[in-house]
Amino acid sequence: MMSYSRPNDPLSVNRRLFFKNSCTGVGVAALASMLGSESAAATATANPGTHFAPKAKRIIYLFQSGGPAQQDLFDYKPLLNDMNGKELPATVRGEQRLTGMSVNQSSLPLAGSQFKFSQHGQSGAWLSELLPHHREIVDDVCFVKSMYTEAINHDPAITMFQTGSQIAGRPSMGAWLSYGLGSDNEELPAFIVLVSAGQGGQPLYSRLWGNGFLDSKYQGVQFRGGQDPVLYLSNPEGVSSARRRAQLDAISSLNQHQFQKELDPEIESRIAQYEMAYRMQTSVPEATNFSDEPESTFELYGEDARTPGTFAANCLLARRLAERDVRFIQLYHQGWDQHSNLPKQIKGQAKETDQSSAALVKDLKQRGLLDDTLVIWGGEFGRTSYTQGVLTNNNYGRDHHPRCFTTWMAGGGIKPGITHGVTDEFGYNVVEDGVHVHDFNATILHLMGIDHERLTFKYQGRRFRLTDVHGDVLHNIIT
Repeated sequence: MMSYSRPNDPLSVNRRLFFKNSCTGVGVAALASMLGSESAAATATANPGTHFAPKAKRIIYLFQSGGPAQQDLFDYKPLLNDMNGKELPATVRGEQRLTGMSVNQSSLPLAGSQFKFSQHGQSGAWLSELLPHHREIVDDVCFVKSMYTEAINHDPAITMFQTGSQIAGRPSMGAWLSYGLGSDNEELPAFIVLVSAGQGGQPLYSRLWGNGFLDSKYQGVQFRGGQDPVLYLSNPEGVSSARRRAQLDAISSLNQHQFQKELDPEIESRIAQYEMAYRMQTSVPEATNFSDEPESTFELYGEDARTPGTFAANCLLARRLAERDVRFIQLYHQGWDQHSNLPKQIKGQAKETDQSSAALVKDLKQRGLLDDTLVIWGGEFGRTSYTQGVLTNNNYGRDHHPRCFTTWMAGGGIKPGITHGVTDEFGYNVVEDGVHVHDFNATILHLMGIDHERLTFKYQGRRFRLTDVHGDVLHNIIT
């Protein structure tokens, strides 16, 4: 199967225009003949962008912006409690850099977690007392405890996870998937973004779900809480659906005329986006209206799910969008950047996210959707095992730490009830099965049926991809 390389030159536009106006059935039949299989033609038609059979059809990515402290949530390190207040050994840190927020500290005392850990499920996974609802899904989850990245500050670190580069400007993961696989729902965008309302912390930028140098039709569409989930989607007062339809037809005619003159693919994208917006006037209110959900749903997700824009409501909406075959659903929840007063702050963050994160996995599973829906939970990096600022008997903070942190994955071809990777007894370095961001993203694409080395786009003379020039698929966590 060929790779997705779409040269950005006028000749490619003309070729694309030619093939668009040709009979695609002839091309599919020819491909089937070349492959010597009628079934190959059917497969190519059903999944035109896959390189092999996918494990997952869609992704729900619960991104915890700010960097959750793995030592207080998932990665149990009793030695930190035993050595609480003692200096981080120089041999553990080595030559690793520190941020400007703790580099001038005269001491780096280790901070044991204030929270109790215990084992749960048949897998015996260790969890903090902060995550009581996660106890019910540990046998459905793969914990990746050996994540690492080069980025030590928020903006480049979160940009790295979303685009494969610390430097802004490249397409986001959702845009790459939309480009490579298209959409399974003509009434909703293939890539939808949900941001928890009213959260403080590090800012989020729309470029995190942007299309970069790909066509603008592949960018994520943000849904907001409240009566108007998509800005400027509803018709103004006095404008009927019929008048809007007539207006779009007139605009489309003008755009088609301009396209025939200029052969600019962005004009076609503009036409398609107008049409999508028109269809979304019906599909979005239907998808975001929870009135048809039974009381048991809100018991599962928690009372916060009744309030639009909360993380719990967004998790429920993510399930509804997954039911409607939206391919990539990205949730962002801010507030995990806890440089000080961590014990109090992390309690609040865990309370806001624990129940609904677990509920999403359970809900998908009971509806038969978890097998082909990949759920991901994690942030851009972890936190230090030493305290930032003053360590007291009941308070500490943790600085940014890119050398090891924890994420988890569930469903969509992931082996359930396992832990991948090991960190040292200080929770400071990876000692077994390290997973770089590029490895993580390569694995995600693989689960969607994509060879990460072949999903490329030629821009400014170079073929770009989500994983840059790196990345190894984690085959040992895949079913």
